[in-house]
Amino acid sequence: QVQLVESGGALVQAGGSLRLSCAASGRTFSNSAMGWFRQAPGKERVFVAGISRNGENTCYADVKGRFNISRDNAKNTMYLQMISLNLEDAAVYYCAAAPTSWTGSCYSRLDLYEYWGQGTQVTVSS
Repeated sequence: QVQLVESGGALVQAGGSLRLSCAASGRTFSNSAMGWFRQAPGKERVFVAGISRNGENTCYADVKGRFNISRDNAKNTMYLQMISLNLEDAAVYYCAAAPTSWTGSCYSRLDLYEYWGQGTQVTVSS
């Protein structure tokens, strides 16, 4: 079991930056691939970025180059650094955990993630 709590969402101007955090409790964080998803109003929840259990492999949606995912297994925390934010990045951002025996796997499929946080709102103003 793992509980996930996101933080760092805020109102930011277009072109600005934010860093989201996902704090995990429980014993399965280091045994889980982790991911960030986002959901804009009226739209489906979509994959943003993922990171393997060991942190060595990452995968991204079309945000690569602007977003960077990382994790600190010693702190049970995952991060999403976002730069050059635009209006299309506005959404509720969710972190998710996918327990797996594969240390180097990164997952983009929503259905592979078992645990979810409650989300943090990112608002981008023009």
